[in-house]
Amino acid sequence: MTRLAVACALVSICAIATVVPVHAQRGRGGGAAAPANARSAAPIDITGYWVSPITEDWKYRMVTPKKGVFDALPLNAEGRKVGESWDPARDDAAGEQCRAYGAPAIMRVPGRLHITWQDDQTMKVETDAGTQTRLLQFGTAAASGEPSWQGHSIAQWNVAGRSLKVVTTNLRAGYIRKNGAPYSAKTVLTEYWDLNTLPNGDRYLTVTTRVEDPVYFTRPLQTSSDFKKLADATGWNPTPCSSR
Repeated sequence: MTRLAVACALVSICAIATVVPVHAQRGRGGGAAAPANARSAAPIDITGYWVSPITEDWKYRMVTPKKGVFDALPLNAEGRKVGESWDPARDDAAGEQCRAYGAPAIMRVPGRLHITWQDDQTMKVETDAGTQTRLLQFGTAAASGEPSWQGHSIAQWNVAGRSLKVVTTNLRAGYIRKNGAPYSAKTVLTEYWDLNTLPNGDRYLTVTTRVEDPVYFTRPLQTSSDFKKLADATGWNPTPCSSR
């Protein structure tokens, strides 16, 4: 073998020894080690206390509209029929005062949020209005158990867009507006949570919501709700659900 051939062989061996581990690393995680869990992968921090400044739909959110006032809601004929049969006394008697505090409606209810990590794969969102608790689970676990007001929420980070997407199913039928405007148990709720900081340093969490109901809606209902970051728990006041 010539000196040139030997040199070429040695260069090839060295190149293989150098390249193979890098290639293997990329095959496992694209060059950098993947985050171990959803908490460490979070591109934004939305934990803490937040309050909802009511800047839109005040007359529908701050007070309970009269029966039959369904302005801006995409209810079909059956949805209107069900809504017009609203009877808060009947809900009280049935122990269903929380029908207007389910996941499709709760972010529009005036009040405060307390967001924490329950564990590395589960974010907990508590509301003082209605004393509700939402669990946003990162992963693909299928819904199990009986339908509930807050349903089964699967969350995922959009790292590039620095936002959070949440899809909720397995819901109990409830009210999209407190005056009995209904959503059914077949409703699918999709949310996008975005964090913004104003020039004065104030931080706002914007939750853009899409509610799809094949039973009572003629089209999806889309809303956007803002929450301002608070320094601490001052003003946190858990109150029970009210049907009126």
